[in-house]
Amino acid sequence: MIQNVKREKSLTMTMLMTPDKANFTGKNVHGGEILKMLDHVAYACAARYTGYFAVTLSVDMVLFKNPIKVGSLVTFHASVNYTGRTSMEIGIKVISEDTRDNSIKNTNVCYFTMVAVDEDGNAKTVPQLELVTEDDKRRYSDAIKRKELRMMATKNK
Repeated sequence: MIQNVKREKSLTMTMLMTPDKANFTGKNVHGGEILKMLDHVAYACAARYTGYFAVTLSVDMVLFKNPIKVGSLVTFHASVNYTGRTSMEIGIKVISEDTRDNSIKNTNVCYFTMVAVDEDGNAKTVPQLELVTEDDKRRYSDAIKRKELRMMATKNK
């Protein structure tokens, strides 16, 4: 019997920023490390939602608003904002917590477009996103606007 599974559309992950993630100053986390973690979080959110593997199609602008100190706890809040036929937009907000002084900073917001694929790399249909809350509807609408801007930028090249 096939069971209809309700897929989680959000994910929260917290990681400790250890010295091996430091940039050349040794005090702050290297931006490339954050990008790698963002990709992992986007994958985990997309895979959990679809039940398939996921590959990164694109990443919207990533702005590093504040440095992240080595020793900080970093929390990634990810959500599926939009679904197409085989792709979806994953929005990620990054919060850094300095455990020594209890300060919290919003360090990044970015958007990944992920494509669901099977074991052979073939694109798979993703579940349609249910828009329940006003926040869901706003995120969906904003994601469509970002998608249209990406499509326009691609056509102009």
